[in-house]
Amino acid sequence: MIRLIDIHKKFENIEVLKGVDIDIKKGEVIAIIGPSGTGKSTLLRCVNFLEEADEGRIILDDIDIDMKNVNKKDVEEIRKHTSMVFQNYNLFKNKTAIENVMEPLITAQKKSKEEAQKIGEDLLKQVGLLDKKDEYPSRLSGGQQQRVGIARAMGVRPKVMLFDEPTSALDPELVAEVLNVIRDLSKRHTTMMIVTHEMKFAREIADRVIFMDGGEIVEEGPPEKIFTNPEHERTAEFLNLINER
Repeated sequence: MIRLIDIHKKFENIEVLKGVDIDIKKGEVIAIIGPSGTGKSTLLRCVNFLEEADEGRIILDDIDIDMKNVNKKDVEEIRKHTSMVFQNYNLFKNKTAIENVMEPLITAQKKSKEEAQKIGEDLLKQVGLLDKKDEYPSRLSGGQQQRVGIARAMGVRPKVMLFDEPTSALDPELVAEVLNVIRDLSKRHTTMMIVTHEMKFAREIADRVIFMDGGEIVEEGPPEKIFTNPEHERTAEFLNLINER
């Protein structure tokens, strides 16, 4: 489905990603965990070309991109088939919920306004916000804004959905409503890469958990194995620290 091969990324002289390899099957949900500053979000941003990796390959079905020879067409192709949900929503403040969802349908997919409206309303219904379609972001809670962001990401019918700490900016009581939407997506066998600090959620939803530290994959495996019997000392140390909080 999607393969990341030997992905490297530097910011100035700091090597943030040190040769990351991930192979994800169609319908698989991958949770990426680890300490802050270890390259998790950068990895997602490289998949969607919000950042451009310095070297490595990204393969998505029949799209095969060498990061040393990227062109505009490669970026457009990858973005047609991936979508990103950001931790801070990234909604247009001057557009209503429905207009935010319609925007990529009209600009990227060239849908008519009428078709985009119909699709947008269906997507908002799926995330439980059809009754808020005409509200502006300032009138929505953080959880509602994030659900609009998820609906917008769903609109392009991506092959892979990327979630960058989708609940980190939310008050604790609003986290559950967003996690429920992601949980519903997993039941539909949506391929997802989720960077999260919600360990309980990662354990519940993921088919596979990847623990990253220092720009590398330290350990990966089924949730039960990673959370109950990690092989690597660094993984155990991280999880023990999290559990103590």
